[in-house]
Amino acid sequence: MPHVARLTILALASLSLSACAALMHGELPETPPGADVLMRGHAAIAGPGLSGTAKLTEFRLGTLRAVRLTVRVKGDPAVLTPGQHGVHLHATGDCGAPGFTSAGGHFDPGPAGNPDPDANHPYHLGDLPNMEVDAQGNGVLDALTTRVTLTDGPLSLFDADGAAIIIHKNPDQGITGAPKSGVSGGPRLACGIILK
Repeated sequence: MPHVARLTILALASLSLSACAALMHGELPETPPGADVLMRGHAAIAGPGLSGTAKLTEFRLGTLRAVRLTVRVKGDPAVLTPGQHGVHLHATGDCGAPGFTSAGGHFDPGPAGNPDPDANHPYHLGDLPNMEVDAQGNGVLDALTTRVTLTDGPLSLFDADGAAIIIHKNPDQGITGAPKSGVSGGPRLACGIILK
């Protein structure tokens, strides 16, 4: 079983029965009972025809350190179409350039990092599950990751150039492809700079 999946299962296994019941009804607590909050972050997500928010909370529960990320977006269903959309943490905290290209590639620091959105995919540290959008253009993603941190360190989203969250037009296929092939979600619909 992959390391990240094991850690996620351990985190979920540590939830109390009441938290598990809340999870089954779509109401996951911000952190598991007994966890220590280490740092929080947020982002205002915007793009033509859609807007939203992201909340990030890094917590520690025993030896587990993880970041819970909750993304909520609403958009014109002609733009934010019903179905799945790729969501990623991107390498640079900048949403200024057309098409949000100034956010760079996927967050993937380190000597063997490869931020190309489609190559080395889905192994980037910034890779997240797809977000499901309903017929009214409402989308929610609630994810838990052990791949990044908010606190200082080599995996921190708050490094020298920051980080951003991107909502893509298409679903992330979860495969490696040629550069610019679009397998990781294709065009960028919206962007939000992650702030403390």
